[in-house]
Amino acid sequence: MAAPNADELKSLRENFQKKNQTCFILGASGETGKELLAEILRQQLFSRVTLIGRRKLELEGQQYANVSQEVVDFEKLDESAGAFQGHDVGFCCLGTTRAKAGAAGFVRVDRDYIEHSAKLAKAGGCHHFVLQSTKGANISSSFLYLKVKGEAEARVEAVGFDRCSIFRPAVLLCDRQESRPGEWVTRKVLGVVAHISPTAMSVPTVTVARAMVNNVVMPRKDGQMVEILENAAIHALGQPK
Repeated sequence: MAAPNADELKSLRENFQKKNQTCFILGASGETGKELLAEILRQQLFSRVTLIGRRKLELEGQQYANVSQEVVDFEKLDESAGAFQGHDVGFCCLGTTRAKAGAAGFVRVDRDYIEHSAKLAKAGGCHHFVLQSTKGANISSSFLYLKVKGEAEARVEAVGFDRCSIFRPAVLLCDRQESRPGEWVTRKVLGVVAHISPTAMSVPTVTVARAMVNNVVMPRKDGQMVEILENAAIHALGQPK
């Protein structure tokens, strides 16, 4: 489905707001998750937003009036099944790195936690699950990162949501709070490349977040329960409108 123009998107947003839907966000403390929360609140699409995570975030101001937080232990997620109850849409930006969590920890967070959360969300009434994956995700890949991301996609698809939107952004451009020198250099180089070929190798986190929110207000294509948005489609859908 082609990205809607500004007038079409305005109409879609207005119609969506009338549905009085609720959502949750997994991974709201991450770079994309923070942008996603800001975009959701800016558009005022949901009557209630729940942040599900390992710790509470410091949120101050009237803009967070309809935001609640649920602290969960992902190793004992069934004990927090109630946190996933009663949401129409679920956004998942959950993830870690092999460097931070080790190989086993990375698999546990980026695949197992996501799969378990998706199952609880489905049981709790969620009908549209939006997953942030990565460019090149492939269950058959010889690279652990891409293989695990592909496995997470497959397991979320198998849950059987009415609609499942999988986003595969390329390298994310953002100002990380935790940044290593190599990452800083890479982002600077990709920033230059982005001026030449915007959709080739990278995408700003704010663009990903805006595309995820815009995707939600668009109707599902007939018969398409699972949709995969590659980097170029994310750029197209995530432009300011």
